[in-house]
Amino acid sequence: MNNHTLARLATSLLLGSAATIGPAASQKATSPDFHQWALTPPMGWNSWDCYGPTVVEAEVKANADYMAKNLKSSGWDYVVVDIRWYVGNDTAHGYNEKNPDFAIDAYGRFVPAVNRFPSAAGGKGFKPLADYMHAKGLKFGIHIMRGVPVVAVQRKLPILGSKATAADIYSKEGQAGWLHDMYTVVAGRPGAQEYYNSLFKLYASWGVDFVKVDDLSSPYHKPEVEMIRKAIDLSGRKIVLSTSPGETPIAEAKHVAAHANMWRTVGDFWDSWEQLKEHFDVCNRWSAYIQPGAFPDADMLPLGRLGIRAERGDDRMTRFTRDEQYTLMSLWSIFRSPLMFGGDLPSNDAFTLSLLTNKDVLAMHHSSTSNRQLFRKDNLIAWTADDPKTGDKFLALFNAQDQELAPVNEAAWSSSVITRQTPGQSQAVNVDITGATKLYLNVREGGDDIAWDHADWLNPVLSNGSKSVFLSSMPWKTATAGWGTVTANRSVSGADLIVAGKKYDQGIGTHSNSMIEYDLPAGFTRFQATAGLDNAGAAQNTGGTMQFLVFTKNPFRPLPADSVKVPVTLAQLGLTGSCTVRDMWTGKTTSGVAGEFAPYVRRHGARLFRISKGKK
Repeated sequence: MNNHTLARLATSLLLGSAATIGPAASQKATSPDFHQWALTPPMGWNSWDCYGPTVVEAEVKANADYMAKNLKSSGWDYVVVDIRWYVGNDTAHGYNEKNPDFAIDAYGRFVPAVNRFPSAAGGKGFKPLADYMHAKGLKFGIHIMRGVPVVAVQRKLPILGSKATAADIYSKEGQAGWLHDMYTVVAGRPGAQEYYNSLFKLYASWGVDFVKVDDLSSPYHKPEVEMIRKAIDLSGRKIVLSTSPGETPIAEAKHVAAHANMWRTVGDFWDSWEQLKEHFDVCNRWSAYIQPGAFPDADMLPLGRLGIRAERGDDRMTRFTRDEQYTLMSLWSIFRSPLMFGGDLPSNDAFTLSLLTNKDVLAMHHSSTSNRQLFRKDNLIAWTADDPKTGDKFLALFNAQDQELAPVNEAAWSSSVITRQTPGQSQAVNVDITGATKLYLNVREGGDDIAWDHADWLNPVLSNGSKSVFLSSMPWKTATAGWGTVTANRSVSGADLIVAGKKYDQGIGTHSNSMIEYDLPAGFTRFQATAGLDNAGAAQNTGGTMQFLVFTKNPFRPLPADSVKVPVTLAQLGLTGSCTVRDMWTGKTTSGVAGEFAPYVRRHGARLFRISKGKK
């Protein structure tokens, strides 16, 4: 057997035993098999991509109303309120950690802020909102952070069902670097399991159907994963568990599959082609672990209208082109990732709705098997899956070709790879630009994908010996970033420019992979700056490796063709003779296909087919 088959067999045996031994060895044989609660990948809406930590009840209901009317019949049914629903005065484009107005009960459990969720008044919690969803045939979910609230520890609030207080079960070790609401719960301490038990008993009483637990996957907090699993199983309610954010260590694949219904394989995913392209490797890495009730999660669908009050970017329709949106939906569907729509549903246009309601694509997503990459030839990629009922084959073809850049040795200047371990997390830039009419500032990922590659060009100055000017005060001609938006005098996350603890007033915030192009005024002979890893990247547990380059000549190679053939022989799919091919996005059917099948695929685009063996 190959590694793919062995991994799939091992995971299958693991999940097949869950009904008899339970999802954790410490649980009784009568524990419920939580995998049965989500046998197919969950599909729904999450408030994060459009409302960040500030969504209010009316907005949640508006999205639920749209789902009930337009998407429920296609299988979409979860409505999830994301982060910090317990803060009455949170802010868009970043969290309010200066003076958060926490809503918390007497037992150290966060409850909904009633100014944002009026139906929670009188101690009702989220039950009225969950009831609203259930009345429409929908399911209700919430986001929580791993751990026990810092404010509960400070107040020494009691733990329901225990003589311990919050101050008895916590540790500062492992606290999230990006949000400081919680401390780690130390497994084994008196009151630790009881705390999680009390949380999920509360959520069960509200009627919660889905809980996304953040700061759990990367790094992987195994003891708290196990406590959460046990607490859900003791709650008396079938609550689907999603762990976040990734990438979950693949070495923990068996463990997470035995404890959660879905787990993240990436960090936060936005409407970035760079991030989308990285998913081909990610999905290939995780495809062996797709099983009923346990799904690798490629993260949300940043489609439709985004950024209304989100962490990243302004109010916009998705930056993905239509070709890229087909790529996204085709890959997520054939990979069988959970589908959580991130845009504001009532703002959908007809095209976005068509992506979410295609019956052929959703049927494949719902019930296909043996989902895997068939081949990758440079950036031409094929995935396949089986229809277990008919024996048909599904085939997804992708053209991920990009315009290539000049190699590092052609740059006028290049840094070493800058990481969190680089002294000062930065490097000085000093480039002779005599006679140049163009300047290209390029940031490339350092070999470990673009996650948390927040890059800053600090105090960027053009000079000629007697005169100098900040480049950050000049307009660029074009500017791209792999995540977010290139910003003058702010980091790409919208915060201050901070590198190695020092704040800079002048600079350009970006994110690998990035290219910023300038038309240079005449007469300048030198470019100087500091190239650094921004604090937003340096503070994370993973990521933050990049290389800075300066070009004075066009670094772009010629564009590849707009469309190319991606040939597949039917024998590669295990098919012989004449076949019928149906384009699952357009509905067009072609009969009598034999031997080789070689459709054109647009750059950044995808084609998705169902192939049926011809009748004799």
